[in-house]
Amino acid sequence: MTSSERSWALYDWANSAYTIVIVTAILPLYFKSAATEAGISASTSTAYWGYANSLATLIVALLAPILGTIADFRGFKKRFFTFFSTLGIVFTLLLAAVPIEQWFILLVVYLITSIGFAGANVFYDAFLVDVTTEKRMNRISANGFALGYIGSTIPFILSIAIIVLAQQSVIPLSVTVASQIAFVITALWWGVFTIPMLKNVEQKYYVDRVPKPVTSSFKKLLFTFKNIKVYRPLFLFLLAYFFYIDGVNTIIKMSTAYGSDLGIDSNTLLIVLFVTQVVAAPFSILFGTMGNKYGDKRMIMIGICIYIFICCYAFFLDSALDFWILAMLVGVAQGGIQSLSRSYFGKLVPKESSNEFFGFFNVFGKFAAVAGPLLLGVTAQISGNTNTGVFALVILFVIGALILLRVPNTKEEVSVQSTKSI
Repeated sequence: MTSSERSWALYDWANSAYTIVIVTAILPLYFKSAATEAGISASTSTAYWGYANSLATLIVALLAPILGTIADFRGFKKRFFTFFSTLGIVFTLLLAAVPIEQWFILLVVYLITSIGFAGANVFYDAFLVDVTTEKRMNRISANGFALGYIGSTIPFILSIAIIVLAQQSVIPLSVTVASQIAFVITALWWGVFTIPMLKNVEQKYYVDRVPKPVTSSFKKLLFTFKNIKVYRPLFLFLLAYFFYIDGVNTIIKMSTAYGSDLGIDSNTLLIVLFVTQVVAAPFSILFGTMGNKYGDKRMIMIGICIYIFICCYAFFLDSALDFWILAMLVGVAQGGIQSLSRSYFGKLVPKESSNEFFGFFNVFGKFAAVAGPLLLGVTAQISGNTNTGVFALVILFVIGALILLRVPNTKEEVSVQSTKSI
């Protein structure tokens, strides 16, 4: 990889620590513990966690297309990326300062970290067109996810080690303090490895700045909507992405809370998540390679099919072994479906308007993640059974697959369909 490609991919290495420690593993267990101490039931605390994720993603979804359109002007993309990544890093650090008794404040601070994380990813994803060529997009996007899975395991293992040693009284720390140290480690890891991105990646494709960039961005956004038929295949893909990535993101964000509700102990959950990361790294690269050989769309469909099976299997899940099997299947499909979706979309968008369209990409991805956790949370709360909530997600994958079948396989087909639409 070139210097800019490596620096771009390294940000996946940096922020993936947040995904596993804060979103998926340690903070959810930390929050569940705090909620239990406050007398909140397991299904209700899972619902609260889902609501917090929904609200954070809703906020980013509303901001993404507007900020993305502004970021298409020269010099704005990195500014927005820097602001949101800094927001996420600082508030992740602040998680360590919130007393465990203050479960509501913990949720609020987490919500802000999630906004920073998701907001930075809008512009990070859009930088893909600036750092590499269309021919290399699958490879670089897959390498980013693979680096993320591998890199995230380092702070994750360190955090787990501190927590387990505290549990065993090997070190003179409470489990609460050990968990707070994990939040500090995550923030520092995220911050340090963001530096190469800030130093070596620059906006290559842009629109020349105008006197009133905010006003112009709204006009540009309105123009895109008025001429949506021109981009019909692209928005058709986004609609499919809206549904299937909703299920993917929900399973990522709610997996630990789900396992906890099934009675799986926290140590087993952390080990399962670690192994899942290890499995996901090579399969991300494999999906990228097979995407080049067999087609991005076909491999995305295979990933969707795996997730449909996961949702069905989850309905009957009742043991730690079942949870292990489920986690390994997630590891096989998770990175591949995400990296190919990003690179496939990157090949379709006009490069000089990449931020605007990746803004839509993140709107559909993040706004979708409002519905998934909400669906799971409400279903779990009404039925009193988290398995039913996970099974309900199969609807999202089926709808996504049916729409994806209507999306062209190649950029040439996209051009032909767009011309017909005009």
